[in-house]
Amino acid sequence: MGIADRLDLTLRLVQGAAGQVSVVELAQRLGVSEMTVRRDLDALERQGLVRRVHGGAVPARAREEGAGFDARQAWQGATKDRLGAAVAGLVEPGSRVLLDAGTTTVHVAEHLAARGPLTVAVLSLQAAVRLADRPGVELLVVGGRSRPGERSLVGPLALRTLESLAFDLFVMSIGGVHARHGWSEFSLDDAAVKRAGLGQADRTVAVADATKLGVRAFNRVAPLDAVHAFVTDGAAAGPDTHPAGPQTLRALREAGVETLLV
Repeated sequence: MGIADRLDLTLRLVQGAAGQVSVVELAQRLGVSEMTVRRDLDALERQGLVRRVHGGAVPARAREEGAGFDARQAWQGATKDRLGAAVAGLVEPGSRVLLDAGTTTVHVAEHLAARGPLTVAVLSLQAAVRLADRPGVELLVVGGRSRPGERSLVGPLALRTLESLAFDLFVMSIGGVHARHGWSEFSLDDAAVKRAGLGQADRTVAVADATKLGVRAFNRVAPLDAVHAFVTDGAAAGPDTHPAGPQTLRALREAGVETLLV
């Protein structure tokens, strides 16, 4: 696992925890040494994303607003853009699309304009900016509360809005996908919105980079077979860099999920 991948997952684990996450726990979850975890936490603390405490780290609450997404969006930019292009290529012109929040789905948004005409409902402010005033795209911004640090749209208003709409396709980002535990997310609010999106769409395509395979986040979203297709990068098939990757991909295929590695 590369440094950018590891920092991304470390930040998500710390931000998704109810309290302190220990160095020992992070080392076990990431499959690296405690010394490596300490170096990574120091790097994240320098960016104002976590706060070091004795034996571990906690989220830097005072810096969360505007920090989480902004810090992560540059990590693995080329990979995420490749994923975005692949997902956009699966969207049929004329479709009604629900686009999830996340750093990868912003790249999906960038490529969707070429697939118009489309009606696209977005669950993040960043995606809304990318799609605003694009020819061939009718843009709907799902109402709700903007979650600090991520600017994803969540809460009761977002859920009520989704319940009143129907989609041909839900493009879902995800915090973790596990062979036994299915799809999961680090934020309770984001998990609730994803479950609503799954229920309102005829078809769901999940997208995530290879670091999310084998990860069991804190909030379960759905079993593996709730998703129709999964797009990830080719590194997911490499057992040396992603030990849980091949097993997770095999479980997805056995569950009837079409997998696309790009």
